[in-house]
Amino acid sequence: MRDIALVTGASSGIGKEFVRQIAKKYKGLDEIWVIARRKDKLRELKKEIIGTRVRILPLDLMKEESFERLRKVLAKERPTVRILVNASGFGISGSFEHQTEEDAAGMIRLNCEALTRVTYLVLPYVSRGSFIYQMASSAGFAPQPDFTVYAATKAYAKSFSIALRQELSGQEVKVIAVCPGPVKTEFFDRAYEQEEMKFYKKLAMADPKRVVSKAIRDARKNKAVSVYGFTMKTTRIICKILPGKWIAKIMG
Repeated sequence: MRDIALVTGASSGIGKEFVRQIAKKYKGLDEIWVIARRKDKLRELKKEIIGTRVRILPLDLMKEESFERLRKVLAKERPTVRILVNASGFGISGSFEHQTEEDAAGMIRLNCEALTRVTYLVLPYVSRGSFIYQMASSAGFAPQPDFTVYAATKAYAKSFSIALRQELSGQEVKVIAVCPGPVKTEFFDRAYEQEEMKFYKKLAMADPKRVVSKAIRDARKNKAVSVYGFTMKTTRIICKILPGKWIAKIMG
């Protein structure tokens, strides 16, 4: 039976960086399974990784058949999943009424439904002492005008992660919600196609290497939530103190 890591959203951004760092920091793995819809990007990543075998699963988690394909691969291979990283997701900035219905529903489907279903499919293969990283966001700390749906999906991801962590505590499975602020990835190229990013987000922009490195350290410390940087840690405290409607008004 092989020990593996499984990473969704592995073709770019934080998912890609997780693959890089997992390969360096978890030497006991037999394989890293990488999931994304862009097969060419996964092939480029595979060439980059040295010392750990990378298995490409070109799946589009917006499509129903992808979950059935993943189910069948897991049932056939029956790996021991030592690390699961749910990093697939996207966000679209701008007022809700000016977003397309497809984009709004797509964020919910990928950021919430796909994260939940991948976790459900993988969980039977997760062993005692394993790690589950769920990509949430500091956007999930409070309601966020002009990022309305995305912030709501990340609030779901954080809540789901913390509750699952408690359910799996008896199995010593460490579940952590990774909640960075803005990160220098292509995520924001798409998120802000229609409007300029607010200045305070530009100031808080983080390096994905540091975000992932801290997430791995925090997971080993068995923390429930990983927040990178002083600005986002302060934001989290403020969001705990002030009512959501006040936060929404200030950000609006």
